[in-house]
Amino acid sequence: MILYCIGHSFNFEMENVCRLYFPREQIRIAESLIESAENIKVYTVLQKETEHTLLECRLVWKDYDKAERSCCSNEKINNNHDCELILAANLYHILAEACGYTQDWGIVTGVRPVKLLRRLIAQMGEAAALIYFREKLLVGEDKISLAKKTQEIENTIISLSKNDSCSVYISIPFCPTRCHYCSFVSHTIARAGKLLPEYLQVLYKELQLTGEIIRDLGLRLETLYIGGGTPTILSAEDLRCLSAVIEKCFDLNAVREYTVEAGRPDTICKEKLTIIKQSGAERISINPQTLQPDVLRAIGRQHDIGSFFSAFAMAREIGFDNINTDLIAGLPEDTVDGFVDSLQQILGLQPENITVHTLALKRASNFSQKNQSGDNNHLQSAAMIRESVRLLEKHKYRPYYLYRQSKMIGNQENTGWSKGGKEGLYNIYIMDETHSIFGCGAGAVTKLKQPGTEYLERIFNYKFPYEYNRGYDEMIRRKQQIKLFYNKYVFNK
Repeated sequence: MILYCIGHSFNFEMENVCRLYFPREQIRIAESLIESAENIKVYTVLQKETEHTLLECRLVWKDYDKAERSCCSNEKINNNHDCELILAANLYHILAEACGYTQDWGIVTGVRPVKLLRRLIAQMGEAAALIYFREKLLVGEDKISLAKKTQEIENTIISLSKNDSCSVYISIPFCPTRCHYCSFVSHTIARAGKLLPEYLQVLYKELQLTGEIIRDLGLRLETLYIGGGTPTILSAEDLRCLSAVIEKCFDLNAVREYTVEAGRPDTICKEKLTIIKQSGAERISINPQTLQPDVLRAIGRQHDIGSFFSAFAMAREIGFDNINTDLIAGLPEDTVDGFVDSLQQILGLQPENITVHTLALKRASNFSQKNQSGDNNHLQSAAMIRESVRLLEKHKYRPYYLYRQSKMIGNQENTGWSKGGKEGLYNIYIMDETHSIFGCGAGAVTKLKQPGTEYLERIFNYKFPYEYNRGYDEMIRRKQQIKLFYNKYVFNK
């Protein structure tokens, strides 16, 4: 595909709109008309005259060759954002007509639509913000309703955060095997297990440093989240040691939520769950992703259905009363009926949290590298998500956080659902970017938030465990920026 962006600098947004309908195409951008043999040609043109501005989009693809134009008075176009929005809408309309379907999220391509809605409500009021979503961003009524309900629940959680609040994320980037859909920086224990002992020792030092920084700055730790990877890939003894280091390094008295991703059922045993419970963690995730045996095999999961139910029952027996389970819509070999069956089985367990993800075909995943997207199309994936909303609301679950990713099958979303009072606080804080989150471990990112503003600064840890193991001195240097940030942007303002 070639995308012509002529007379404007909206390349990024025009490319994102094109990817709504051609997610797997390689898109080449040209800023002037050139000869091209590409099968798909998209023209986006902005021409500014003395009194008006012409905004035109044209798609040439197979037998389709149509354009949509808008001629706007310069008095009514306030800024470049208005032009970008009109051009994106014009492009969306011709793509939707050529492909024969609309997008539930319209031209919203960002990760955080709920945060966008919250910002618009603050600027123009709820009624005007909902109209803006509907008429300017072309979002469907079902998604408007979902975003509205989500931000209402989020607001109550966000209000708990104060200027001195912070959270900590701890990365254990190792897994038993690599799922075929996975694009995260995680490593199979068989290939990278030799790195684990040193990795934990370096992690313990980073946790000590981070705890000292939090104490020195007088911050209050609100949520603690141990994710991965699969943290329960650690032995019982390593889990016990990690828990002891955390207790030593951080003041846990003010912590509202302590979560451990138990994740893969094939890594869970009674001893590990007992250690997690005794550490003070009250929230865990046990994630089947699907309860259809054929689908499990297709995605490279090695546990069976029974091991998930056994792990869940074990967690209840030990006393966990806040369990999250993940399901993924759009997996290869799955059907709408199969997905609904998986969800109904999960609902029978009555977990406090159910997170429904949409499969995202990331470039680094095995599915994408093998050009294997499965049999699911956009309509089937969207139907799965619609059924999840219907069933979860019927069973009195409420949407409490929501985010989107690029290359999602059906251009849907990931939504966390909970029973009242059991919302995952960390999930909201990370998606809303409510307060500073200190990342520890390989692949973790520290996000420093200036209270009362949208301003963020990021500090990146080394991505891979082998880099992390040998790069501690550099990480110490980077983390000195935390105090500089707080002295410059927080305490002095």
